Order: sequence, then C-alpha cells, then structure tokens
Amino acid sequence: MEQDLRTYSPLTLAFLGDAVYSLQMRQALIMRGNAHARDLHNAASHMVSAASQARVYDRLMSDDGLPEEERDILRRGCNAHVSHQAKNASSTDYHKATGLEALFGYLFLKNENDRISELTELGIELSGDNG
Repeated sequence: MEQDLRTYSPLTLAFLGDAVYSLQMRQALIMRGNAHARDLHNAASHMVSAASQARVYDRLMSDDGLPEEERDILRRGCNAHVSHQAKNASSTDYHKATGLEALFGYLFLKNENDRISELTELGIELSGDNG
C-alpha cells in the first residue's frame, strides 16, 4: 500500500529528514579522511545547525527553478506548528531548518537519492565547511 507522501505531516517528514541530513553531513566529513571524533562532532554540529540549514532553505526558496513540489514541502515544513522552543537558534532559523528537514525526509521516502546528494552539496557549500 503506497500512501501519498504529500499527506504526511511536515513534522513527521522533518523527524526523518533530520536524521537523513545529519547522516549525509557526517558521511561527507568522513569521506574527507580520518579525523578525531571530537573534530568530526564539532564540524558536523556546525553543518547541521539551524542557522546553516536556514541558509540552505533561503537559497532554495530564492531559486526560480525549484520544483513546485519541493517548494511546497519546504513551505509546509517552515510553517508547521512546533510545540517546543528552539535551542541555540532564532525562531525563524529553527522554522526554516524544519522546512529543510521536511524536504530531506520527503526526498528520502521518494528514494530521490541523487537530489539528496545535490542538496547535501549545497548544504556543505553554505555551511562554510567545504574542507
């Protein structure tokens, strides 16, 4: 039974997308070579921060070529009502990060691995940690 992923709660998609995004960034760091776990953790924390994710969100939303399907997921995720306060991030950045995570969750469930890779590269570029 296949469900229409557009009917999923954006927070459900963000729940999954948070893990997907984090794993993608960690994998990108590991592919650069062996490093101390503390250094990897610090770099990954910066790359997956709400501020870094908000920059990716902003870049995507300013892209006129962004597919409407992806724009809708980003928007729904950003506008989702969260029941807790953001830690170490502005409310605006936190909501944008939730939108980006929703998109990653959506793409993961659609098996859009090439698109996930493209967006991961954008995330690396915009995090300022491009090694």
